This record gives sequence, structure tokens and C-alpha cells, in this order.
Amino acid sequence: MTQLTALRPPRLASLADVTATLARTAPHYDRTGDFPAAAIAAVHEASLLTASIGTGFGGAGIGIADQSRVLAALGEGDPSVALISAMTLLTHARQARNPSWPAELYAAVLAESAEHPTLLNAVRVEPELGSPARGGLPATRARRTSTGWSITGHKRFATGAEGLSYFLVWAATDEPVPRVGTFAVPGGSPGIEVRRAWNQLGMRASGSHDVLFTDVEIPDTHLIEATEKGAKAEQDNLAIGAIALPLASLYLGVGRAAQKYFHRFAHERVPANLGRPVSTTDRFQQAAGEIEVLLSGSEELLFGLAERFDRGEPVGATRALGARTLSDRHVLDAVRIALRLLGNPGLSQDNPLERHFRDIQSAGVHAPQEDTALLTIGRAVLGTRR
Repeated sequence: MTQLTALRPPRLASLADVTATLARTAPHYDRTGDFPAAAIAAVHEASLLTASIGTGFGGAGIGIADQSRVLAALGEGDPSVALISAMTLLTHARQARNPSWPAELYAAVLAESAEHPTLLNAVRVEPELGSPARGGLPATRARRTSTGWSITGHKRFATGAEGLSYFLVWAATDEPVPRVGTFAVPGGSPGIEVRRAWNQLGMRASGSHDVLFTDVEIPDTHLIEATEKGAKAEQDNLAIGAIALPLASLYLGVGRAAQKYFHRFAHERVPANLGRPVSTTDRFQQAAGEIEVLLSGSEELLFGLAERFDRGEPVGATRALGARTLSDRHVLDAVRIALRLLGNPGLSQDNPLERHFRDIQSAGVHAPQEDTALLTIGRAVLGTRR
């Protein structure tokens, strides 16, 4: 394997500092929807974008549990930045588990990553197809050229689109026997158009815009992997756990941020008719207890299961899907409780709780969504198939 000794070890002991740094810029990026360049730079400076690069490639090779803790910390500071970072972290983690990149291409990515933020993201969703997790084949085409490939297609929800170093484009080839594969398209290549179509309720700084690729030329060596249409892949329990648990942890971080503001409000709010902080009332104390039970339960579930995966225990994919589903529900409930108690102040854009409430609504949008996850789990426990 390609070795790279220039990568700095991740500063996991400084996660709280990174959280604080991201929290300072999060309101600005939420308002503007701009690409959070300064925040991404802070994540890079802490060597967190490269933390999951495998040891065989010169990286720290942190496992699923540490990836989950990193994303929880980033999510507490700014979940949009955490989501952009997650796409890169999870891509490197997959390469560490199952190397598929051409050696020369991945070596170039690692060299860039040592010097500056090098963001990667698999762009798969299309306007007509929707999420590939629900089945179907891409309309995006990879056409053979004399030197490589020409990519044409329309992708949606390309998180971090304006700052990506490489779009990992899911496309079908025009070969006599077509294949479906992933093609590494350098950001900024001629023929790429980013349409600022991301106008969501929350996660506004994630910049998950539409991207149009029109005859974008890439070398032959930029084909990462491809299989014939209709080829069946075996279920990779580790791969499912490696995505579901870190992503759920990201939103757990949002819940912790909401909890901290709830505590601050409870200590600082002193109604004239009460004459003491509302934190001293049974109502706020009971709510604080319920919020902590929900969040700490999610934390134990996610991190504990992630550690089991890291130890190589035979944990099924349904456990990871179930953990993510349950955690998302718990965190959503925790933030709703906090918002309900604060009333009008909680809905004010002058307070961060309103932003946390908007951001947490995105917890369930990532594939596989809850209905698909529950269907998979249900069929597994019933021993049935479609």
C-alpha cells in the first residue's frame, strides 16, 4: 500500500476546543448559507478530516467509535460542518476497510490532504431517481473517451458541493455491457456547474446543492470501482454500521448543544414572580432529567455498539440501523422538550435553540430512512423477504 508519513495525528484530546470554534461561526453560516470555509479549516487544522485514513496509508485509522465521537463533537459545534466532514471521514474509512481506489489517485488525494482541506463526497441522488437506497440505476452517464471518461448528469443533495475537492460520481457506463460505478471528478473541472438549490429548514450551511456535469473529462485512472448492471453485492454489516452510527452521533451532538443552552437558560432566567432561577423548579428539573436520560441513552447505545464493531464482534447490520433509528427519535424528543419549556424565547432566532431545533429535523433524511430501516429489521426478525 501507499505510505504517507506526512499526515499529522488527529487531535482527539482537543475536540472540545474544535467544538467551541465551530459554535462561534455557526450562527453566521446558518444565516448566510455560505460554504463554511473557516470552520472546515479548523477541522483540518485539528487533523480530523484525515483521522480515518488507514494505518496502511500512513493515517491514524481511527475506528467507528472514535469517528462517532469526533462527529458528535463537530455536530455540537456546527452540524453542517460535521456533515461535510463526515462525508470525507467515511470515505477514507471505507478505503481503509476495503481498498478500491487506484493507488496513484489515492496517493494524490493523501498528498493534498496533508497540505490543505481535501473534501470528498459520493454524489448519488438524482432528480428522477431519488435516493439509490430505494433501488434503481443512475441516469448519469460515463462515456468512454480516448484518454478516459466523459461524465454527464445531474446530481442532487451534494453536501459541501462548493468546497469539494473530488465529487465521487455514481454513473452508468456506455460500454456494450454497461457497468455502474464511482468516478472521481475533481472539483472545479470544466463542465461542472453548482446550482445553489439548497434552501432547507435546517443544516443550511451544509451547501447540499444540485450539481450538473456536462461532458466533464477525467482520466481513465479516476474510475474507482464498477460492476455490471444488476450485479448483487453481499450485505456488508460492518459497512452499514460504519455509516449509521457516526451519522447518528452527529445529531446526538446537536442534542447536546440544545441541552447546554437549555441548562444556561434555566440558570439565568429569574421570573419576577418567582424570585429565583427556573432551574430550581420541579418542572425544569424533571425536564432536565428526561433530556439527560434520552441523550445519555443514545450516547451509550451508539458509542457502545460502535466499540463492539471495532472489536470485531459479530454485530448484525440491523443492530446498527436500529440504534440509529432509536437515537434519532431520542434526540428529536430531547430537543422538543427543551423547546416546549422555553416557549417563545426558544423560538427566537436570537437564541441558538431555534437553530438546533431546525437542524435536528434533518436527522432522519439520510439513507436508509426510518421506514426502510424498520422494514429491513422487521424482515430480519421475521425471517422473511419480499
